[in-house]
Amino acid sequence: MKYNRAYLPLIIGVSIAIGILIGFYMPHPQTGLYTNFPASNDKLSRVLDIIESDYVDTVNRNALIEEAIPVMLRKLDPHSVYIPATDLAQANEPLQGNFDGIGVSFNMLTDTVLIISTIPGGPSEKAGIIPGDKIIYVNDSLIAGRKIPDEEVVKMLKGPRGTKVELKIERKGTDTLLPFTIIRDKIPIYSVDVSYMMSDEVGYIKISNFALTTHDEFKSGLRELKEQGMKKLILDLRGNSGGVMDAATMIADEFLPDGKLIVFTMGKSTPRQDVRATAQGEFESGELVVLIDEWSASASEILAGAVQDNDRGTIIGRRSFGKGLVQEPVMFRDGSGMRLTIARYYTPTGRSIQKPYDQGVDKYYEDLGNRLMHGEFEEADSIRLADSLRFTTPGGKVVYGGGGIMPDIFIPIDTAGVSDYFLTIRNSGLIYRYALKFTEDNRETLRKLNDLPALTKWLDSQNLMSKFVTYAGQNGVPARNDQIAVSGKIIDVQLKAYIVRNMLDNKGFYPVWQEIDKTLMEALNYIRSL
Repeated sequence: MKYNRAYLPLIIGVSIAIGILIGFYMPHPQTGLYTNFPASNDKLSRVLDIIESDYVDTVNRNALIEEAIPVMLRKLDPHSVYIPATDLAQANEPLQGNFDGIGVSFNMLTDTVLIISTIPGGPSEKAGIIPGDKIIYVNDSLIAGRKIPDEEVVKMLKGPRGTKVELKIERKGTDTLLPFTIIRDKIPIYSVDVSYMMSDEVGYIKISNFALTTHDEFKSGLRELKEQGMKKLILDLRGNSGGVMDAATMIADEFLPDGKLIVFTMGKSTPRQDVRATAQGEFESGELVVLIDEWSASASEILAGAVQDNDRGTIIGRRSFGKGLVQEPVMFRDGSGMRLTIARYYTPTGRSIQKPYDQGVDKYYEDLGNRLMHGEFEEADSIRLADSLRFTTPGGKVVYGGGGIMPDIFIPIDTAGVSDYFLTIRNSGLIYRYALKFTEDNRETLRKLNDLPALTKWLDSQNLMSKFVTYAGQNGVPARNDQIAVSGKIIDVQLKAYIVRNMLDNKGFYPVWQEIDKTLMEALNYIRSL
């Protein structure tokens, strides 16, 4: 939310009163009437009244409220946030695990909306939309060739369940645009990206965030892997910034025996609450590895901390983000909301892994950049933790609090194969764009090769690197043979992974990408040795 800094003292001065005015107070339990403000709050509410009545210019009271609340919350901690009514539904979608829409994933290919995939059983698939279709019109509005931002296209396609959207589609092999009427419906957002067997005994599950549906998704993937003979599991929480705490604790319960402490929370107004495992776990034995990195936060850290502190598995990767604060949602009458920090959570050994935020929000989020500059992503020895933050697990393992989960096995960030040429083509999106173009040019052939081994075998015969280097040159990045020699494998694998994902989604993407995933491959070698 942008605001004029000249008004910052004024905004801060009235922000608490504004919070009260929009619903922080409750009706009297007996009369049902709103009670008078205490003297201190009455003064603040009077300030707002005086501004509205006597200020030199006309003031929009609601606009002032909307600007003031974020400033107030910013003074508390980095994770207490206000969400305007216009943004609340979208903000809650990843946590709820669904949204209302037409059920497609798309990309802009040469300024035209290209359908990459349709949700199985979703509205678009039922209506007959297929991957490779291009959306030209939405409700008689031309969207092709107009450089419309992706977020605007999303707004046009999403809408309340049961409403209609009219599309006109361009499809290869047809001379005219095809009309479709699609009835919007609830579309699932999957938080478990993929589950598959990496070897005869080792399964892999990647969770991108924690939503209300995550535990059910996880159990479904876990059971499928067990039916395929899985005895050891790699759980990937890298890049997972958290979400619904209950989802993380329920997954931890799958790994821990009855009665084991998973996490506990405490706050000024919230007494200690323990979350313990039940007897319902479906993977309480069997080797377990959890992958984390600097972007693993909040619920991810709860899950990793529970596994580590109970000596249940091995944590591999790099130190996690360090968010140990619990937010509670608050709804207001106008449809807006707030997520207010009400407690801290602690791992079973009593660790708070919340990193300091006393220097302000900006400094707080500069922490990851400072870690990079100090060499932490490359050398575990560069991490300095105070002895006062030292804890010991029941099995005698030393763990630390005060700023994230420290892995049991440190894996540095992988810079092998990185060159200026690679960085240029990656940052310009050329790898993904060429993979999309290649898919469109060869879609009929790719459709006939409908399994991963057949697809990868055919792609290996297509001399992708040579074709891509020519394409990159045509798009302003000339070939540099010495650097291509250094980065060729990374580029080739990424090209194949994106092409396969266009046809098989994540079930094809991750098994190809793993070849250049150093952390995952070292985790695989480690768990195989157990």
